[in-house]
Amino acid sequence: MSLARQHFMRMCAAEASASAAHGEPIDASAYELMLMQLAEHRRRLKTVQSVERKIDMKRRILPEYAPWIEGVLSAGRGGQDMVLMFVLVWHIDAGNFADALRIAAYALQFDLAMPDAYQRTTATVIAEQIADAALISQASGDVFDVRVLSEAETLTRDKDMPDEVRAKLHKALGVGFMTRAGEPPFVASHRESAEAARDHLRRALQLHDRVGVKKELERLDRALSKSTPQPGPNAKARVTRSARKA
Repeated sequence: MSLARQHFMRMCAAEASASAAHGEPIDASAYELMLMQLAEHRRRLKTVQSVERKIDMKRRILPEYAPWIEGVLSAGRGGQDMVLMFVLVWHIDAGNFADALRIAAYALQFDLAMPDAYQRTTATVIAEQIADAALISQASGDVFDVRVLSEAETLTRDKDMPDEVRAKLHKALGVGFMTRAGEPPFVASHRESAEAARDHLRRALQLHDRVGVKKELERLDRALSKSTPQPGPNAKARVTRSARKA
C-alpha cells in the first residue's frame, strides 16, 4: 500500500469514526469499502483448514487495516465498528499483543460489542484469547510476556465475565510470575515475583476450583516457606535482651 493510500485511509477512518457518536453504527462510504474488504478476507480465511496457516494469513493481511485502525483510534468517538473488532481478535491470534491491547483499550472505553460470530462480550474475548495464548506458550516451555497479561487483567478487571475465564487469566499470570521468579530458594529480588505468582494462583483457584493450579500452588507455598529468611543467633540474642529490658 502506497503512503498516499495509507494517509487517505487514515483520514477516511478518522472522519467516519468521528461522525458516529458512542454506540452508533458508522455509516460512511469508506467504512462500507472496509466492510467489503473484511468480508473478502473472512471468506478467504474460511477456505483454509489449518489454524497455523490461518494465523499466517492474518499476519499478512493485517497491515492492510493499519491505516484504518490508526484513524479510528486517533479520532473515534466510540461508534460501533465491526472492522475494528475483527482486527482486534486477529491481532491476538497473530501474536501482535501490543496492537491488540491498544484497540482493546479503545473498545472497552466505549463498551463496543463484539460481532455476533464471537457470541461473547468484548472483555471476555480479550481476557480469554490472551490467557489461552499465554497458557499454550507456557505449556510448550516458552516465556510469555507478563506485561501483556497484566495489562489485559487491568483492562478487564471491572468487567463482567465468567469466573472460569478470569481464572484462566490469573493462572497464566501466576505461571508467568513463577517463571520470572526462577527456581527456589528465591533470592530477595525474585521473592516479589514468587509472591505475586502465589497471589494470582490463589485467585485463580478461588474463581474456579478445577482451573488446574493446585500442584503449582502447593509447590510454590513450600518454596516460599523454605526461602523465608530465618533470624541468626545474633538476632535471637538481641530479641532476648530486649525482652529482658521490657
